[in-house]
Amino acid sequence: MNTRRLGKTGYIVSEIGLGCWQLGGDFGPVSDQAAADILKTARSLDVNFWDTADVYGGGQSEERIGAFKDKKSVLVATKLGRGPQFEGMARYTKERVKDSITGSIKRLDVEQLDLAQLHCIPIDVLRDGEIFTFLDDMQTAGLIRHWGASVQTVEEGMLALRAASCTTLQTIFNLFRQDAVETLLPAAQKHDVGIIVRLPLASGLLSGKMTKTTIFTAGDHRNYNRDGDAFFVGETFSGLPFDKGVAFADEIKHWLPAGMSLPHLALRWILDQPAVSTIIAGVTRPDQLRANTEASRMDPLEPALVAKLHDFYIEKVRPEVRGGI
Repeated sequence: MNTRRLGKTGYIVSEIGLGCWQLGGDFGPVSDQAAADILKTARSLDVNFWDTADVYGGGQSEERIGAFKDKKSVLVATKLGRGPQFEGMARYTKERVKDSITGSIKRLDVEQLDLAQLHCIPIDVLRDGEIFTFLDDMQTAGLIRHWGASVQTVEEGMLALRAASCTTLQTIFNLFRQDAVETLLPAAQKHDVGIIVRLPLASGLLSGKMTKTTIFTAGDHRNYNRDGDAFFVGETFSGLPFDKGVAFADEIKHWLPAGMSLPHLALRWILDQPAVSTIIAGVTRPDQLRANTEASRMDPLEPALVAKLHDFYIEKVRPEVRGGI
């Protein structure tokens, strides 16, 4: 597994990480054994960056990671800001932040969080900036080593970068949401802030396996949030209407280099961005994680194909994206 530096944290992380939202059951049921098998496979593949959050499965994702004993040399990042302590994401205080962090420490069975990330909190809270001071205080108190922010739009990412102690940005970035290339990624490089990419396959659209008749279980956010009914629409299918997303993915399939799958193309395109530190893709089976790691060893995409994918995004995809970019 190839590795990269996670910005000014100094951490050396695998290019392909592991998103652990699914370990909380938010993509459908995942058994304890299946969760353990995924984590065990990650260790065997040297996937050493695992990302979770306190609200995934009401803490179940953190608890499953905490119960996994072979975490040596694994960097576990978690998130805060959307839990019940914050009463509808409207009451952020130093005490509530501390309560959230100590809960994660307990569930993850650690003495200190490697990386605590703000979890897509309201933009007005980012503008105010006081919460950055709260996290600085948690760092001084020894509860966290580093902090960063998970954001939904380029504007939110730029606001987080105002804080000198922000070390990482987690953002939606893929072939169906490319705008960060122009502004956010260069700004992060300037400030030596590590970029963690989530939704690299646009909730599975870029797996190449979905059709317009694909059905998702009732508990899967790709069912109940496809139009943003539960939370930010951009978190599901990168904000694209499902039918259009499937059609766009089918069109890209015609441009695949020989021997390359659509998900490998999507992951390689992200890795070709030098500002990116790691990609977190959620998987429900170990074989999916094995397949993802193969992209780390592939050659960069040809410039002509990159240009074609950019033009396709600007001309066809971007006008259909909902929820801000």
